[in-house]
Amino acid sequence: MPGGGISLDGRRWVRCKPGFLLPVRVLSRLFRRLFRAALANAHAAGQLMFFGEIEGLRRREAFTAYLAPLKRKKWFVYAKPPFAGPEAVLAYLARYTHRVAIANSRLVALDERGVSFRFKDYRRNGQARYCTMTLSADEFIRRFLLHVLPKGFHRIRHYGLLASAGCKANIARAKDLMAAPMPEVDPPAAHDTADIDATTTDHRPPCPCCGGRMIIVEVFARGGAPRGPPSTSAGITT
Repeated sequence: MPGGGISLDGRRWVRCKPGFLLPVRVLSRLFRRLFRAALANAHAAGQLMFFGEIEGLRRREAFTAYLAPLKRKKWFVYAKPPFAGPEAVLAYLARYTHRVAIANSRLVALDERGVSFRFKDYRRNGQARYCTMTLSADEFIRRFLLHVLPKGFHRIRHYGLLASAGCKANIARAKDLMAAPMPEVDPPAAHDTADIDATTTDHRPPCPCCGGRMIIVEVFARGGAPRGPPSTSAGITT
């Protein structure tokens, strides 16, 4: 996620607003739709088993009626910034994207009994969590191959600026644009400053997107809130 993009004319870098990466509300609705679709597909493929009081859900009509109310419920996806920063997230993901199944450092022995390796049992605490397992060679290979992607699948796909076709040129151009200073505001014309004191300083902050001077619409005290328009139901007339 580059957090921005190159303008259409290719002359400036357009930064995204804060919080651009994961709009939680949109993500919640997307997760709800995909989860319901996956359940429906699994039911149609006969991959779901029902017993006891919910045995009637084996019928497609009953299962569809059971899922229908879930479309109107609000689903919540819990998302928050990482405690240790983005570096910790990259290190975590790298263990899945740049390594297959198991590291060589966890392999203990290979003999006629099979393959011995270390693993963590997260149901235990302390030193008891670190255990050693021995599997036959064919069972170890079977489990190892479960982590190998089928032909045609990729662990990482790149889009947009990072697409492989023009990746190097796009990254080089983006770096040049991000390193360039923000465009300065054109100086006002002489007739625009005729009535302004020459000693007055413009304290308006620049816009983080275009670099132009922002217009102050309202100023309110610390802890206060901006005023809304008067309600028509309050009986106020002008």
